[in-house]
Amino acid sequence: MLQTLVRFIDKFSKALGVIAAILLLLLLVSVFYDVIMRYVFNDVSIGFQELEWHLYSCVFMLGVSYALTTESHVRVDFIYDRLNSKRQAIIDIAGVIIFILPFAGLVFWYSLGFVADSYDLGERSGDPGGLPYRWLIKSMIPIAFAAIVLSSIGMLIKAIIALQDIKSRQQ
Repeated sequence: MLQTLVRFIDKFSKALGVIAAILLLLLLVSVFYDVIMRYVFNDVSIGFQELEWHLYSCVFMLGVSYALTTESHVRVDFIYDRLNSKRQAIIDIAGVIIFILPFAGLVFWYSLGFVADSYDLGERSGDPGGLPYRWLIKSMIPIAFAAIVLSSIGMLIKAIIALQDIKSRQQ
């Protein structure tokens, strides 16, 4: 049952990675378009520039969940890699329980009000020609942190399974 849950979480997180990759390509195209419009046609679009940072935010925030799943996240690998599998699993479990879940849970919880306030106010860009519906980009915060919580639960389950495998091999 745990293996099935881990497979589901991994598929979900990898799908977010694919979405982040597609958004990165869209970001590349939009920056290229913006540069051509600015330097060739001397035309600047505030809305397009805001779209670029919205896309960048989505790429970054969705990419964190993918990085956790593929173990591409930042950690002190020069120490971690020298440890045996049991200690690596213990570090992963402690890291998820002590650091990732509380932080991601708090950010998720408090960002819900942040998004709701933005929606209720009808918040839009403060710049003329900027994008409306600022709550849409702000909603990426709870979405991304919910995905981080899910990915870290998958990481936690993998570490627990690894510890169980180590114990069963020792017996």
